[in-house]
Amino acid sequence: MKKYLVALLMLFVALGFSASDYIVVGTTDKIRTLDPANCYDYFSSNILFNVLAGPVDYKVGTAEIIPWLFEKWTVSKDGLVYTFTIKKGAAFEDGTAIDASVFKWSWERVMKLGGDPAFLLGDVVDKIEVVSAQTLKVTLKYKFSAFVSVLGYTVGFPMNPKTTPADKFIDGAPSASGPYKVTEWQRDVRMVLEANPKYFGAKPKTPKIIIQFFENSTQLRMALETGQIDVAYRHMDPNDVLDLQKNQTELGLKVYLGASPQIRFLVLNVKQKPFDNPAIRQALSYAVDRDAIVKTVFSGLASPLYTLVPIGWWSHIDVMPKYNPKQATQMLQKLGYSSSKPLTIDLWYTPSHYGSTEADVAQLLKRSFEATGVVKVNIKYAEWSTYVEYFLNGTMGLFLLGWYPDYMDPDDYLWPFLSKSGAASMGSFYESAEVEDLMIKGRAATTLQERTALYQRVQQIAAKDAPYITLWQGFADCEARSNISGIVLEPSQIFRYYILEKK
Repeated sequence: MKKYLVALLMLFVALGFSASDYIVVGTTDKIRTLDPANCYDYFSSNILFNVLAGPVDYKVGTAEIIPWLFEKWTVSKDGLVYTFTIKKGAAFEDGTAIDASVFKWSWERVMKLGGDPAFLLGDVVDKIEVVSAQTLKVTLKYKFSAFVSVLGYTVGFPMNPKTTPADKFIDGAPSASGPYKVTEWQRDVRMVLEANPKYFGAKPKTPKIIIQFFENSTQLRMALETGQIDVAYRHMDPNDVLDLQKNQTELGLKVYLGASPQIRFLVLNVKQKPFDNPAIRQALSYAVDRDAIVKTVFSGLASPLYTLVPIGWWSHIDVMPKYNPKQATQMLQKLGYSSSKPLTIDLWYTPSHYGSTEADVAQLLKRSFEATGVVKVNIKYAEWSTYVEYFLNGTMGLFLLGWYPDYMDPDDYLWPFLSKSGAASMGSFYESAEVEDLMIKGRAATTLQERTALYQRVQQIAAKDAPYITLWQGFADCEARSNISGIVLEPSQIFRYYILEKK
C-alpha cells in the first residue's frame, strides 16, 4: 500500500501537480454503496456529500439549513404542499441539466427501489409533480415540519437519469454534480476525487483528494506520523487520539476534538427468539454497564446514553435503566433461567467499520451480561457488507450498530428506529401502532412544547419495549498534519473535503 501511494504521488508530480494540489486522507472506514437510493451508512453518505449536490445544505459549521439546488420554497397553509424553485445552471458532470424532472425521476426511483433509506421519502411523500423546468411541487401524506431538513440527507440528492438505471442500484460511482467527481475507486484500497468543472458552486480548495483505506487504527496512526497521509479521519483509537493530542506540537500534527450526536446502541431483533420476549429485552437492558465501556474503551471521551435522542437535544430524557445486574438476574430467574440453565445468546459486532474498539466493546458487553450469572454470550462478527445483509434479513438477533443524523431533528432518532419501515432497515423489526401514531402527531405539531411532550412519551415507551439498548454518545475527532487547514467538525457530521487546504 505504501509503495503504491508513493508511486501515485510521484505520478502527480510528473504530471505537473504540486504538493499543494492534493491531500491524502486516511481512514479505516468502508464504503458500502454510492447510490443515494440505497446508501444508509455514514462514510458512504459522506463521500456523496462531496460528490453530489443536494436540494439544501447546512451552513458550514452549523446546524442551519440553507438553500442549495433549491433556491427557495413555499409551504401551503395546511402544511401538505411544498413548492420548490430549482437553481438554474446546475448540471451533472456530463452537462445534463438538473431540473424538476430530474428531481421527480430521482425521488420516484428511490421510493420504487425501496432501498435502506427509501422510507425517509416514501413514508411521507404522496405525490411529486413537475410544474415547470425550475418548479417542483411535492404533496405530503401528512404534515411533517422537518421535511425540508430530510432533503439535506443524500436520499434526496438527484441522480443523472442519463447514466443511472431506473430499475436497479448502481455498483460504481454516480455522475457528479457536487464539488468533486470520482476518477478512481478500488474498493477498500483507495479512491481519488478530482475537482468537478461542471459544479455550480465554489471550486474546491484542493484539486485532488486521495482517500486511502487502512485495515486498522495502528496502521492509520503510523501513516499519519510518517507523512504517508495528511489527514486521518475515522477511526483512530481513543488512546491514540489522546496521545497524539498530548504530543501534537513536537509531531507536527493538530488534533481536532468536538461534540457529536453520534450514538451507539444494541439492536434486538424482536422477531427472533429469545429477543421476541420483551421481558428478556428489559432484563438485558439492566445488565449493560455503560460506564465501564466509556471509561475502559473510550478513556472518558464518550458519554453514557440512556435514551435514543442525543444529550443536549430538545426532548432528550433519560429513560433507560442504569446498570443493575442483580435486577437483571431476578428478572431472568423469574423466566426460568439459572446458572445451570443460562440464557444463551449470540452477540454480533463488525470488526473494522466502527474502528478497532469494537471488539473491546463486545467483550465488555459479554462480561456485563454474564455478570448476572444466568446469561452466556457467544461473540460473533462479520465484515460490514455482510453485517448489513445479516441485520436487514433478520439473521442476527443481538448486534451493535451506530447512528449519525440524517437531519438535525429529534425525529431522526425516533422515526428511523421505531416506525415499522424504519425499524426494518435497522434490523429490530419493531412495530407499535401507539408509538407510530405519537410520532406522526409529533411530526405535525407546530410548537416545540407539544413536540417535546410527544417525543418524550415515545422515548418512555421505547425504553419499556427495549428494541434498542443505547450505550454511549460518541465524540468527533480528526488528526492532521499541521499544514492542513479547513477541518471543521460540524454538528451535521458532514466532513467537507472541498474546504481542505494544504499550506
